[in-house]
Amino acid sequence: METTVAATGTEGQMWGGGKSPLGASYGKLMMWFFILSDALTFTGFLAAYGFSRFKFIEEWPLADEVFNHFPFMHGVDAPMFYVALMTFVLIGSSVTMVLAVDAGHHMNRKKVSFYLLLTIIGGLIFVGSQAWEWKNFIAGEYGAVQTTGGNILQFVDTNGDRVALEEFVNVGPRDVQAYGDNQGIWYESSGDLGTTYTIEEVRAGFATRPDLLIRTQHLIVNEETGASEKTILSREESAFKLENQAVKVVEGANLTENEYGVPLFADFFFFITGFHGFHVFSGIIFNLIVFFNVLLGTYERRGSYEMVEKVGLYWHFVDLVWVFVFTFFYLV
Repeated sequence: METTVAATGTEGQMWGGGKSPLGASYGKLMMWFFILSDALTFTGFLAAYGFSRFKFIEEWPLADEVFNHFPFMHGVDAPMFYVALMTFVLIGSSVTMVLAVDAGHHMNRKKVSFYLLLTIIGGLIFVGSQAWEWKNFIAGEYGAVQTTGGNILQFVDTNGDRVALEEFVNVGPRDVQAYGDNQGIWYESSGDLGTTYTIEEVRAGFATRPDLLIRTQHLIVNEETGASEKTILSREESAFKLENQAVKVVEGANLTENEYGVPLFADFFFFITGFHGFHVFSGIIFNLIVFFNVLLGTYERRGSYEMVEKVGLYWHFVDLVWVFVFTFFYLV
């Protein structure tokens, strides 16, 4: 039995529990509720990132130096080019999703399946690109050393260009000692665990290259260009820091160490981009399910392609979130 409530002093009746509040179906309304809650989650993450960056504003890594790789172009400095390409691909997939939704409104199954397939391909390219970016970030490019206070010291030449550890450090002999029983042999090494070089080898290599200097993670503003630059020490200051304050070699980035600077930068990078990447991957799964249902004619029999519109709302939200991540994490 349907119950309605009269609106006092107005014509018509108030909504009495039908299926179309605000002109939207139940499914679309619930998707909007989910998007709103997820938007608040991402807002909290980005706000935390902003506060943390402000706290370490003078030591925060420069995005142009961190994300300067491009596939099949090893050694070429291409700051932000690949990230921009990833962004273009994801935004392009949002356009194909719009076209899929529009084709659904016209009950055109062929076009819906075609544009959904393009959307899925775009999402796969983005996730694969993000995995490639993670690989390079984790592996590192130049290597650095860490001081007792946790600061990162990088190596540059007299022109201020970065110099990789492999260019001046030689791997020396490792003192190993075998122990164990006849079931196997284990080895202990006197070198730093998890790194290619020891701090002693870095010091020895530095001594043989008089053109090398140390660059700290402390940022200063260039008065001529107005750009932020890291502080480069003199040869004497560099030798003193390396000899008296450097304690370990750092290669790449993880949750505790970061050759590019403050470890908190790596923590936020993995967490925020990983969380967004999970959303994109989930969207790909949703789109695949809808895509196969389109091929099977499920929505033709229902007489509506509203499900395409629902996953479209989710996909547009994921794209919009990446615009904010790209802006605040990479550009600002």
